Amino acid sequence: MSLVSFADVSRFHNRQDVLKGVTLSIEAGERVGLVGRNGAGKTTVIRLIMGEEAPDSGQVVKARGLKLGYLPQDILGQTDQKLLDLVLNSDPEFRKVEEGLREVEERLALDGLDNGELTELAERHGHLMGRFEAMDGWGREAEAKKVLSGLGFSEADFYRQLSVFSGGWIMRAILAKLLVAKPDLLVLDEPTNHLDIDSLLWLESYLKGSPSALLLVSHDRVFLNNVVQKIVELRLGRADSYTGNYDRFLEEKARRLVSESAAYQNQREQIKQLEKFIERNQVRATTARRAQSRMKVLEKMDRLPQPDDGNDPTFNLNLPRGRRGPDIVAEFKEVTKSYGTTEVYRNLNLTLQRGDRLALIGPNGRGKSTLIKLLAGLTYPTSGTRKIGNNVDLGYFSQFQMESLDPNLNLIEELAKSAGHLTIGALRSVLGGFLFSGDDVFKKVSVLSGGEKTRLVLCKIMMQAPNVLLMDEPTNHLDIAGRQMLEDALDDYEGTMILISHDRHFINRLCDKIGVIENGELIVHPGNFDDYQRLWLTDSAALDGQASPSPLAESSPGGSRKETAKPEAGKAAKPEAGKATVGTGKPAADADKAAEGAAREKVRERQNEKRQSAEERKKRAAMRKPLEKRLLETEKRLAEIVGRSKELETDLSDGETYRDADRAKNLKIELDGLYAEKSRLEEIWQETALELES
Repeated sequence: MSLVSFADVSRFHNRQDVLKGVTLSIEAGERVGLVGRNGAGKTTVIRLIMGEEAPDSGQVVKARGLKLGYLPQDILGQTDQKLLDLVLNSDPEFRKVEEGLREVEERLALDGLDNGELTELAERHGHLMGRFEAMDGWGREAEAKKVLSGLGFSEADFYRQLSVFSGGWIMRAILAKLLVAKPDLLVLDEPTNHLDIDSLLWLESYLKGSPSALLLVSHDRVFLNNVVQKIVELRLGRADSYTGNYDRFLEEKARRLVSESAAYQNQREQIKQLEKFIERNQVRATTARRAQSRMKVLEKMDRLPQPDDGNDPTFNLNLPRGRRGPDIVAEFKEVTKSYGTTEVYRNLNLTLQRGDRLALIGPNGRGKSTLIKLLAGLTYPTSGTRKIGNNVDLGYFSQFQMESLDPNLNLIEELAKSAGHLTIGALRSVLGGFLFSGDDVFKKVSVLSGGEKTRLVLCKIMMQAPNVLLMDEPTNHLDIAGRQMLEDALDDYEGTMILISHDRHFINRLCDKIGVIENGELIVHPGNFDDYQRLWLTDSAALDGQASPSPLAESSPGGSRKETAKPEAGKAAKPEAGKATVGTGKPAADADKAAEGAAREKVRERQNEKRQSAEERKKRAAMRKPLEKRLLETEKRLAEIVGRSKELETDLSDGETYRDADRAKNLKIELDGLYAEKSRLEEIWQETALELES
């Protein structure tokens, strides 16, 4: 069944054909990826589906009663409600059922109702209760908590006001609300922008098991590959559909382009031959009629457009090369970093060597950006030493640097601030390498999109020829063409690189080491993300009894962390925590002596650590025991209340109950008492859970 279909739809913006006679459909349960260069019409298609725009011609047909869920790139406005309440109130129809039940129950509690009124209310209560159960009313809270946990929120976060969360976490909350609502069609516009890799992996798995159809706009190629079953590409005003994921789309598109090019060339040759015939024969009386016939053929011919792959042009990007950096680029010894009472790193030891390409991954809030800032000198250790090698030229990228661009300058003027020695022609050439072509170079910075500003900042950084690059989410606002451009530029980069990214394709191509921050320590794994996922995430999932890779740990704005099991011995050699030597390491002098002394010292350290750990565990256990007992008793009583409440609700939904008005009234009084006790116990449970978590 088609949920949405476009029939010969055209849409014009500023005299430009955005969509020209587009025909496409989205079927029930289908997962569709919508791709195309910037300006191709992706946002227009979404706005037409959501009813925010109307076609200039053609029809957009939606299934009767279609339930839509939409996650835009930007969320405007906030509410003061709690996180869990936002997610539970995701379905307007379910809210109506809940409100109807409350209204009926309030009327049933009134005195003086006659048998007719009681019978009518009982029938309505039974009808509403049937709808409530059909909509999984009893399981909605468990589902909401499951989704929120998967997206990185902690148990404590469930009961916090939305106003305390940052924009990125509010975006996750809105996404959770949509997932729990289970609309017929879920429209997601760049849902991965605010997710870390752990949450991204969870979302992939959830979407593949969701009953909702999906229309997904994403520049994350791996995410598209793992989630969608069909690609719709917008180009030249039309929509071309391809069965399969993103990689299959690229293969099929290449084959279609070969066929289109061949058909175009054949038609060009045919036109050329016809024009020659007409030119030779139209002036001769004996052949003029045949020439006229050929002219009519030409006039009626449906001219094929020149094939276009729909991608931005590629450029030969020749960036200046920086000077050779030192063998040891940076060294941290026993570094501790705290913000107030929050300790981000504890006794961190790190050796960064020339040529290292390290990707930092993991849940938000673990300290990835803090490590980049420590390396860049934008913040300093609370204790310990940070040493940067001689002749190190740092290039640092973060999303905040876009604010440093002068909105009153055009692109050439802004780039000249970093590369004033270059001619206008050379500046244009460099900007062309970052996908600014033609008159784009004279655009004011103030009118640039987020992706264009990102490319401009990256261009300025690369023109300074750093031999060490530090990048914090450089791909966030880049489309696929922009990411490809950056990958190509960095693939040829000869310096040292440390980056934070959740784009697995980007990491796989550019990095040969993965850094994971756990409990204030940096653990470095050799290989790219695919290697790390195969050796570490898969092993952890197997030990946890999970069928698919799971997040390494959960971290949220509330600061809670839940570690998963580590791979068992023999699977892969785990680098020693807190001793992250990213490069090859330095040979030790007097190796035998040093090894013997180090071994003895390690034995002593481990004995002390074990003794301290045992004492800490004993203290924590003594504090946790009464809280755990209270939590268990509360949960047991809540289960009893839920069971008894269901029995009472079943009785009250039966019309026979109201033949005995006193019995019906007593049952209602008991049910109200249970509701009140349940509310009180839930508050006790929340307070105890928060205390236990802290």
